[in-house]
Amino acid sequence: MNYLAPSVLSADFSKLGKEIETVAMAGAPIIHLDVMDGMFVPNISFGAPVISCVRKVTDAVFDVHLMVEEPIRYLEDFHRAGADVITVHYEACKDLTATLTKIKKYGVKVGVSISPDTSADVLQPYLDMVDMVLIMSVHPGFGGQSFIESSLEKIRTVRSMLDEIGKKETWIEVDGGIGADNIVSVMEAGANVFVAGSAVFKGDIVANVQKLNALIQ
Repeated sequence: MNYLAPSVLSADFSKLGKEIETVAMAGAPIIHLDVMDGMFVPNISFGAPVISCVRKVTDAVFDVHLMVEEPIRYLEDFHRAGADVITVHYEACKDLTATLTKIKKYGVKVGVSISPDTSADVLQPYLDMVDMVLIMSVHPGFGGQSFIESSLEKIRTVRSMLDEIGKKETWIEVDGGIGADNIVSVMEAGANVFVAGSAVFKGDIVANVQKLNALIQ
Protein backbone atom coordinates (compact mmCIF):
# COMPACT_ATOMS: atom_id res chain seq x y z
CA MET A 1 0.00 0.00 0.00
CA ASN A 2 1.08 3.56 -0.74
CA TYR A 3 0.32 6.43 1.63
CA LEU A 4 0.36 10.21 1.40
CA ALA A 5 1.65 11.93 4.55
CA PRO A 6 1.09 15.70 4.47
CA SER A 7 3.70 17.63 6.45
CA VAL A 8 2.12 20.19 8.74
CA LEU A 9 5.22 22.40 8.59
CA SER A 10 3.59 23.88 5.48
CA ALA A 11 0.17 24.33 7.11
CA ASP A 12 -1.26 27.58 8.42
CA PHE A 13 -0.49 27.31 12.14
CA SER A 14 -3.22 29.80 13.00
CA LYS A 15 -5.71 27.07 12.04
CA LEU A 16 -3.57 23.96 12.39
CA GLY A 17 -6.27 21.68 13.77
CA LYS A 18 -8.66 22.60 10.97
CA GLU A 19 -6.07 22.04 8.25
CA ILE A 20 -5.12 18.64 9.68
CA GLU A 21 -8.78 17.72 9.78
CA THR A 22 -9.17 18.86 6.17
CA VAL A 23 -6.30 16.80 4.76
CA ALA A 24 -7.40 13.73 6.68
CA MET A 25 -10.97 14.01 5.43
CA ALA A 26 -9.67 14.59 1.89
CA GLY A 27 -8.00 11.18 1.96
CA ALA A 28 -4.57 11.55 3.57
CA PRO A 29 -4.24 8.60 5.98
CA ILE A 30 -1.04 9.82 7.66
CA ILE A 31 -0.15 13.19 9.18
CA HIS A 32 3.58 13.96 9.26
CA LEU A 33 4.67 16.05 12.26
CA ASP A 34 8.21 17.44 12.21
CA VAL A 35 9.59 18.19 15.66
CA MET A 36 12.72 20.37 15.52
CA ASP A 37 14.80 21.38 18.51
CA GLY A 38 17.11 24.13 17.23
CA MET A 39 20.11 21.88 17.92
CA PHE A 40 20.07 18.91 15.56
CA VAL A 41 18.57 21.29 13.00
CA PRO A 42 18.71 25.10 13.11
CA ASN A 43 14.98 25.71 13.37
CA ILE A 44 12.50 25.14 16.20
CA SER A 45 8.99 23.91 15.39
CA PHE A 46 6.71 22.48 18.11
CA GLY A 47 6.63 19.79 20.74
CA ALA A 48 4.44 17.21 22.41
CA PRO A 49 1.80 19.66 23.77
CA VAL A 50 0.88 20.80 20.26
CA ILE A 51 0.66 17.21 19.02
CA SER A 52 -1.53 16.31 21.99
CA CYS A 53 -3.91 19.14 21.12
CA VAL A 54 -4.29 18.31 17.42
CA ARG A 55 -4.59 14.61 18.21
CA LYS A 56 -8.18 15.40 19.19
CA VAL A 57 -9.26 16.41 15.67
CA THR A 58 -8.52 13.22 13.72
CA ASP A 59 -7.93 9.48 13.96
CA ALA A 60 -5.35 9.63 11.15
CA VAL A 61 -1.96 8.03 11.80
CA PHE A 62 0.37 10.52 13.51
CA ASP A 63 3.84 10.11 12.04
CA VAL A 64 6.13 11.99 14.43
CA HIS A 65 9.57 12.78 13.01
CA LEU A 66 11.96 13.78 15.78
CA MET A 67 14.70 16.00 14.39
CA VAL A 68 16.20 16.44 17.85
CA GLU A 69 19.42 15.59 19.64
CA GLU A 70 19.17 12.49 21.82
CA PRO A 71 15.45 11.91 21.24
CA ILE A 72 15.44 9.04 23.73
CA ARG A 73 14.84 11.74 26.37
CA TYR A 74 11.41 12.59 24.95
CA LEU A 75 9.97 9.33 23.63
CA GLU A 76 7.49 8.89 26.47
CA ASP A 77 6.20 12.45 25.97
CA PHE A 78 5.46 11.88 22.29
CA HIS A 79 3.92 8.49 22.93
CA ARG A 80 1.55 10.07 25.45
CA ALA A 81 0.79 12.90 23.00
CA GLY A 82 -0.61 10.38 20.53
CA ALA A 83 2.17 9.36 18.16
CA ASP A 84 1.51 6.23 16.11
CA VAL A 85 4.94 6.24 14.49
CA ILE A 86 8.07 7.71 16.08
CA THR A 87 11.09 8.25 13.86
CA VAL A 88 14.53 9.25 15.08
CA HIS A 89 17.67 10.19 13.18
CA TYR A 90 20.64 7.88 12.96
CA GLU A 91 22.84 10.98 13.22
CA ALA A 92 21.18 12.26 16.43
CA CYS A 93 21.46 9.19 18.69
CA LYS A 94 24.49 8.15 20.73
CA ASP A 95 22.90 4.72 21.25
CA LEU A 96 20.52 4.07 18.38
CA THR A 97 19.78 0.50 19.45
CA ALA A 98 18.61 1.65 22.89
CA THR A 99 16.51 4.41 21.34
CA LEU A 100 14.77 2.10 18.87
CA THR A 101 14.20 -0.48 21.59
CA LYS A 102 12.52 2.12 23.80
CA ILE A 103 10.22 3.24 20.97
CA LYS A 104 9.15 -0.37 20.43
CA LYS A 105 8.34 -0.66 24.14
CA TYR A 106 5.54 1.86 23.68
CA GLY A 107 3.81 -0.27 21.07
CA VAL A 108 4.10 2.25 18.21
CA LYS A 109 5.80 1.87 14.84
CA VAL A 110 9.56 2.34 14.98
CA GLY A 111 11.23 4.57 12.39
CA VAL A 112 14.82 5.49 11.63
CA SER A 113 15.86 8.35 9.36
CA ILE A 114 19.02 9.29 7.51
CA SER A 115 19.98 12.72 6.19
CA PRO A 116 21.11 13.28 2.58
CA ASP A 117 24.83 13.12 3.40
CA THR A 118 24.52 9.78 5.24
CA SER A 119 25.03 6.52 3.36
CA ALA A 120 22.23 3.98 3.39
CA ASP A 121 24.77 1.36 4.45
CA VAL A 122 24.73 2.61 8.05
CA LEU A 123 21.17 1.28 8.39
CA GLN A 124 22.07 -2.37 7.83
CA PRO A 125 22.48 -3.31 11.54
CA TYR A 126 19.11 -1.77 12.44
CA LEU A 127 16.76 -2.91 9.69
CA ASP A 128 15.44 -5.84 11.72
CA MET A 129 14.42 -3.42 14.46
CA VAL A 130 12.38 -0.91 12.46
CA ASP A 131 8.98 -0.68 10.81
CA MET A 132 9.92 2.29 8.66
CA VAL A 133 12.99 3.87 7.08
CA LEU A 134 12.72 7.60 6.40
CA ILE A 135 15.00 8.90 3.67
CA MET A 136 15.47 12.65 3.76
CA SER A 137 15.51 13.97 0.19
CA VAL A 138 16.36 17.49 1.38
CA HIS A 139 18.57 18.70 4.20
CA PRO A 140 16.50 18.52 7.40
CA GLY A 141 15.24 21.60 9.15
CA PHE A 142 13.70 23.74 6.43
CA GLY A 143 10.58 23.43 4.30
CA GLY A 144 10.28 24.29 0.61
CA GLN A 145 13.62 22.82 -0.57
CA SER A 146 14.13 21.09 -3.90
CA PHE A 147 14.25 17.30 -4.11
CA ILE A 148 17.81 15.88 -4.16
CA GLU A 149 17.86 13.56 -7.19
CA SER A 150 20.49 11.21 -5.73
CA SER A 151 17.84 10.21 -3.16
CA LEU A 152 16.29 7.93 -5.78
CA GLU A 153 19.31 5.64 -5.75
CA LYS A 154 19.30 5.64 -1.95
CA ILE A 155 15.66 4.53 -1.99
CA ARG A 156 16.52 1.68 -4.36
CA THR A 157 19.41 0.65 -2.11
CA VAL A 158 17.25 0.55 1.02
CA ARG A 159 14.49 -1.36 -0.74
CA SER A 160 17.05 -3.93 -1.91
CA MET A 161 18.51 -4.23 1.59
CA LEU A 162 15.05 -4.84 3.06
CA ASP A 163 14.16 -7.40 0.40
CA GLU A 164 17.38 -9.29 1.08
CA ILE A 165 16.49 -9.80 4.75
CA GLY A 166 12.84 -10.61 4.06
CA LYS A 167 11.41 -7.32 5.36
CA LYS A 168 9.41 -6.34 2.31
CA GLU A 169 6.61 -5.05 4.53
CA THR A 170 8.84 -2.34 6.05
CA TRP A 171 7.74 1.11 4.93
CA ILE A 172 10.11 3.42 3.07
CA GLU A 173 9.13 7.03 3.60
CA VAL A 174 10.63 9.93 1.65
CA ASP A 175 10.54 13.50 2.93
CA GLY A 176 11.52 16.63 1.06
CA GLY A 177 10.60 18.26 -2.22
CA ILE A 178 7.85 15.76 -3.05
CA GLY A 179 5.18 16.91 -5.48
CA ALA A 180 3.16 15.89 -8.50
CA ASP A 181 6.22 16.16 -10.77
CA ASN A 182 8.29 13.53 -8.96
CA ILE A 183 6.07 11.43 -6.68
CA VAL A 184 5.73 8.67 -9.29
CA SER A 185 9.51 8.40 -9.73
CA VAL A 186 9.92 8.17 -5.95
CA MET A 187 7.28 5.43 -5.83
CA GLU A 188 8.91 3.51 -8.67
CA ALA A 189 12.25 3.65 -6.82
CA GLY A 190 10.66 1.71 -3.96
CA ALA A 191 9.08 4.18 -1.54
CA ASN A 192 5.53 3.78 -0.28
CA VAL A 193 5.04 6.71 2.12
CA PHE A 194 5.30 10.20 0.64
CA VAL A 195 5.70 13.31 2.78
CA ALA A 196 4.45 16.41 0.99
CA GLY A 197 4.23 19.88 2.46
CA SER A 198 3.89 22.74 0.01
CA ALA A 199 2.39 20.41 -2.61
CA VAL A 200 -0.52 19.79 -0.23
CA PHE A 201 -1.03 23.00 1.73
CA LYS A 202 -0.46 25.64 -1.00
CA GLY A 203 -3.66 26.28 -2.90
CA ASP A 204 -6.68 23.98 -2.80
CA ILE A 205 -5.81 21.48 -0.06
CA VAL A 206 -8.51 18.96 -0.92
CA ALA A 207 -7.74 19.01 -4.64
CA ASN A 208 -4.00 18.68 -3.93
CA VAL A 209 -4.51 15.63 -1.72
CA GLN A 210 -6.75 13.99 -4.29
CA LYS A 211 -4.28 14.69 -7.11
CA LEU A 212 -1.32 13.22 -5.25
CA ASN A 213 -3.33 10.22 -4.07
CA ALA A 214 -4.37 9.48 -7.65
CA LEU A 215 -0.72 9.40 -8.74
CA ILE A 216 0.34 6.80 -6.17
CA GLN A 217 -2.58 4.38 -6.50
